[in-house]
Amino acid sequence: MSPELAGVLQLLALIAALALAYRPLGDYMAGVYSSPKHLRVEKWIYKGIGANPDTEMRWTAYLRGVLAFSAMSVLFLYLLQRIQGSLPGSLGFASIDPDQAFNTAASFVSNTNWQSYYGEQAMGHVVQTAGLAVQNFVSAAVGIAVAVALVRGFARSRTGELGNFWADLVRGVIRILVPIAVIGALVLVACGAIQNFSGIHSVGQFMGGSQQWNGGAVASQEVIKELGTNGGGYFNANSAHPFENPTAFSNLFEVFLILLIPFALTRTFGTMVGSVKQGYAILATMATIWIGFVALMMWTEFAHHGPAFEAAGGAMEGKETRFGIGASAIFSISTTLTSTGAVNSFHSSNTGLGGGLNLLGMQLGELAPGGTGSGLYGMLIMAIIAVFIAGLMVGRTPEYLGKKIGTREIKFAACYILITPALVLVLTAVSMALPTPPNSMLNPGAHGFSEILYAYTSGANNNGSAFAGLSADTQWFNTTIGLAMLLGRFLPMVFVLALAGSLAEQRPVPATAGTLRTNKPLFTGLLVGTLLIITGLTYFPALALGPLAEGLAS
Repeated sequence: MSPELAGVLQLLALIAALALAYRPLGDYMAGVYSSPKHLRVEKWIYKGIGANPDTEMRWTAYLRGVLAFSAMSVLFLYLLQRIQGSLPGSLGFASIDPDQAFNTAASFVSNTNWQSYYGEQAMGHVVQTAGLAVQNFVSAAVGIAVAVALVRGFARSRTGELGNFWADLVRGVIRILVPIAVIGALVLVACGAIQNFSGIHSVGQFMGGSQQWNGGAVASQEVIKELGTNGGGYFNANSAHPFENPTAFSNLFEVFLILLIPFALTRTFGTMVGSVKQGYAILATMATIWIGFVALMMWTEFAHHGPAFEAAGGAMEGKETRFGIGASAIFSISTTLTSTGAVNSFHSSNTGLGGGLNLLGMQLGELAPGGTGSGLYGMLIMAIIAVFIAGLMVGRTPEYLGKKIGTREIKFAACYILITPALVLVLTAVSMALPTPPNSMLNPGAHGFSEILYAYTSGANNNGSAFAGLSADTQWFNTTIGLAMLLGRFLPMVFVLALAGSLAEQRPVPATAGTLRTNKPLFTGLLVGTLLIITGLTYFPALALGPLAEGLAS
């Protein structure tokens, strides 16, 4: 079987698995966030934190809950790292330096999981399990909760209430993430992923010395890292490491976990607003972009230029021979079109155009299908922009799902889409202008510029993957990327929740003959075009200086 055919067959198998899970999981999640009942374990949690889950919140109260919980999470994780050297199960590792502890705390709480350290050489069992793995669950649940609040804004009318943040947070963890993670961890263990709390072992003799590996609760952290679109790995090699990703089947299963909830949330959206066709329209937009990007990535990586590429069957540099080019292309696109950041190959070793596709996937806003929750609310923001553009074309007040899109709503949407590009481009420009940050680049010229552009794109979009050529463990990059992750995560949530509150207060507008049908293929095409045009106009100059210049020169 040729590598190209193997890649296509894996893609088809992945699509089939996602299609089978789409309806039951999407409907189940809609039921989770609509049910008035509370499980016994949930009642214990509410009592422990002093929350009343039946109290409805306006958007300002909901936002205060999100920010307060996240701020306490950053503080807890920061302190846990700072005292690691005094904790049991630290494997002899020292406490983490202040700038790196801040960067890591911001990273995992913001669902980014950017890592400027070697996991197997820095973090002990307590920090990995009680700190990082816990944040993998709750940061994903926060994203889903905000998305559900926006969906309620569309579904409700003449009220400013969006539900209860604490109830949405707890339900997301207890009823959705934990059950799937338990099953997924068992699958990974069966595939060969490790799950233990052993110490450091010396393995074999290599060039006169031994190689050392430490164990850990890898399978359980691996499954939530993918399911919650987090991305931070136990080991520096991430999902290219055989302890995290042992086989070709486990590799495909991990991609399935990455895409599972973001795609299924479109069904949840359609069910909660009373029109599954609206969910299918959003799904079609996401699927079109994802499949298109995967096809382009396979084409760029399988293209043969010279004898070395022909002998290897494509651009095999930086890729695991266990997976090959096809599986690596699917994984890299899936991880950069979501907020995952896990890698099974080194993105810096992609062809110039391949690296550009990974960059562009993040710069789209990671909406196809995006992160857990963040993909859905980001796509709904872009849908509002699309109907506004359509309204300008025909001279009609834009409407979406029975709600008028007026000046206030457009201001919120515009602020949302401007935050991340501003963070990425300003911080990249400052880093290139200062004398010290460029010293962290491994490569000169266009590829070196791409390394810094990729780092801030990954941080501000809460992705977490890296080009693997930038030495980012410096005070400058730890601090600025940490700030980019926090601002890129929580500032957009402010405008998402403000928009949700504004929509919930409106009276529903009845559809007329002039209303744009947002559940039709025409709207899907309009939405795809809007995404590509806005992203292209925003980032094309920066992409031209980096991956495009490199790709055209090769």
